[in-house]
Amino acid sequence: MKALPNEIVLRPRFQLNLPDAKETLLKAFENSEKKPFLVNRIDDHVFIKFNPEKNHFWSPQLHLEINDLEEHLEVNEQKGSKLYGMFGPNPTLWTFFIFLHFGVATIFIILGIWAYSSASLDRPYGLQLGLMGIMLILWSILYAFGRAGRHKGKPQMQELHTFMNEVLDR
Repeated sequence: MKALPNEIVLRPRFQLNLPDAKETLLKAFENSEKKPFLVNRIDDHVFIKFNPEKNHFWSPQLHLEINDLEEHLEVNEQKGSKLYGMFGPNPTLWTFFIFLHFGVATIFIILGIWAYSSASLDRPYGLQLGLMGIMLILWSILYAFGRAGRHKGKPQMQELHTFMNEVLDR
């Protein structure tokens, strides 16, 4: 896997082809006990996050899915497994931010419809346009908070990536 880019995207994803069997890799993650990481396994999925002492509001987590390559192999290809990884924020935080963005967008659209209706009826619509401007400012603030959080969580993403490579002996 290439090193993570300097500009971390919102939810970076990666894939690795590994020579080991799926169960071997899953057991390696399941048996790994290294502070400050918490590792949870559910079927073929591994979730790696930070323990409560090192966890902060913007802490990321790493979601790994490990599949057998056998069903996708040609005759002479090497057996092994494929690891799919995705960095992301805490699901509760992610859901909350998406909820806020949809709320702001919904209010913006409602205000736009109200402004259009008022303009069509030759009534004043300055209030609606002003409130739409406030919604744009609010969205910009949400965006800035998201970027700041992503920046704050970047060192922990590197730690998660290093831990994953240590468990995989890479």
